Amino acid sequence: MKKTACQYAIVRFTPFIETGEFANVGIIMMAPNARYFGFKLLTKRHGRITKFFEEMDAKVFRSTMYALKEELERVHVVLKSHGFDRRYKTNDVEFAKGLFAEVVRPRETILRFSEPRAVLTDDPKETLKELFAYYVERDFVTKEYRETVLEKGMRRLLLKEQLGERFTRERIGDDEYKVLFPFVEMHEKVPARIIKPLNLGQDDSSKIIEHGGKWEFRMRELRKRHMLPDKVLFAVDGPGDEGRRGSAYREVVDMLTDTGVAVLPYENQEQILDFALDRLSL
Repeated sequence: MKKTACQYAIVRFTPFIETGEFANVGIIMMAPNARYFGFKLLTKRHGRITKFFEEMDAKVFRSTMYALKEELERVHVVLKSHGFDRRYKTNDVEFAKGLFAEVVRPRETILRFSEPRAVLTDDPKETLKELFAYYVERDFVTKEYRETVLEKGMRRLLLKEQLGERFTRERIGDDEYKVLFPFVEMHEKVPARIIKPLNLGQDDSSKIIEHGGKWEFRMRELRKRHMLPDKVLFAVDGPGDEGRRGSAYREVVDMLTDTGVAVLPYENQEQILDFALDRLSL
């Protein structure tokens, strides 16, 4: 089967132009010779975006994506009138290429596009779905990667409150057994306080329990070796449902609490800061 040459660009949401931070929120694709134009945008399950840009009102994201959807639908109508509608005998390929270039050209706006990229495919519609899954839904992402994102958010929070230098990445334990923690406050080379962001939002209840169980074991092992400080906090990010995943999340919270550590939802940042400043007794 003859492959179709497509151009595509990644849609990037950049609410704070000053920092240059962005999140991938969509894919647009065009195959001029095949009269194909398609796009797929993140409009549902956007919690990770609003959590990452925590200072931003979620309404800004929703309204921005809705406006982009309307604009791309208008672009599709224009393309149809220039030949993408197969009822026309001729197809203005150069016009389509120029319009695509205009849509994705660099702008100083809240939505930007990556440099156009090329791909050969047997099925543009299916490839659009695959690119969206990879770049936006990040189907390659592991639970460890998600925790890296949570740790970056926690680091920003601590830096904002001028606590960044007090908490460092440390391995806690003895010669036989050690555990790496991202945020440890040391007093005279002895761990005094630990904060550990923990992802419990896996897509399967078994994975939630397994990941939580791993950290339950680590806490019990360190406590048995008298290497765990009294003040340990898990800032947990969990599923937003009341089904099996929600039940598994609550089970893990109970498991961790039973080891003697404190557990707070990741979004409870005021309480987390109180813990970091020793203003909260848990």
